[in-house]
Amino acid sequence: MDLQYNDKQKRAIEIARKCFLRDDNLYGCAESAYIALKTVFDLQNPQVSSPAISLNGGIAYSGSICGAITGAALVIGELVEYRIKDHQAAKKSVREIVNQLIIDFQNEFSSNECAKLIPYQLSIPLEHNRFIVSGIWRVVCMKQIEFAVAKTVELVDRHSCIELISSNH
Repeated sequence: MDLQYNDKQKRAIEIARKCFLRDDNLYGCAESAYIALKTVFDLQNPQVSSPAISLNGGIAYSGSICGAITGAALVIGELVEYRIKDHQAAKKSVREIVNQLIIDFQNEFSSNECAKLIPYQLSIPLEHNRFIVSGIWRVVCMKQIEFAVAKTVELVDRHSCIELISSNH
């Protein structure tokens, strides 16, 4: 783990790794990012990954935008809506944070599309199986998830419109 990360980022990465690197492949990229970020931002029911379940593999294995980004985007929306009660202002803040996450991710990995980030077409069962067996997900995808959760923590923590969340929900 990179020493440049703060404690909250390190915790998010650790949780994401525990979810994503399970041998039973219970959680995909979007779910792992979702659970990790909901946990570090102290949002309710962080263990429930169902809102992100269809976003794995670039939205239902379609190869679209990386699930680490979309999983993070769900949490950003929930967190900002919780902290900023004015819905229009919350939407504006969410767009700013998520757009910056997408830009930073694309700058880091040269793409934000799952189909361009990994050499497998996940929507084809045989290709998905090859993807799992190859172990590429343990390195390439994990690096992208780590980046997405750490960057999300950074962006949310520095976003000027968001106040610290109260631990009393």
